[in-house]
Amino acid sequence: MIHPSSVVDPGAQVGDGTRIWHFCHIMPKAVIGEGCNIGQNVFIDNNVSIGNGVKIQNNVSVYNGVVVEDGVFLGPSMVFTNVINPRSFIERKSEYRPTFLRKGCTIGANATIVCGVEIGAYSLVGAGTVVIRDVPAHALMVGNPARQVGWVSRSGDRLVFDETGLARCASESAEYRLSDGVCKRVGE
Repeated sequence: MIHPSSVVDPGAQVGDGTRIWHFCHIMPKAVIGEGCNIGQNVFIDNNVSIGNGVKIQNNVSVYNGVVVEDGVFLGPSMVFTNVINPRSFIERKSEYRPTFLRKGCTIGANATIVCGVEIGAYSLVGAGTVVIRDVPAHALMVGNPARQVGWVSRSGDRLVFDETGLARCASESAEYRLSDGVCKRVGE
């Protein structure tokens, strides 16, 4: 489903079951997976890869060099950059830095992701957070600049670890282990 007010340039790849809502623009070298939901007023640039089951809320621009894996959520009006030191009078397209959003992570409304970082799988970046460094898998990040304030499960529930480094997520009926600053689901 592509709303008639949206423009999907020839050459863009859009997977089955993906919905593109009002006033979007998808560039010719963009790749969008299956079963995605692209909200109103979204721009997806060339050389962007979006996995399956991704939800992009209203007013998001996904710029050249961003890789979004399966099951990622991009909140309303969140922002990506792709040049670390932009100037209107200097072209720096050769300096684009890639940004990676790993499987299942969530980026909250109005957050900013500065180019060249990796957002770990199933992490949660809170609304308004400004990410300037890599984010570990399952990390809960808030603030400007982003700081880690905890850990979350795949379902987004906050994890509380006991003295042995174990936490249980009731929503998933799963256990997580925290060891040497790395959070992993038990059995993976």
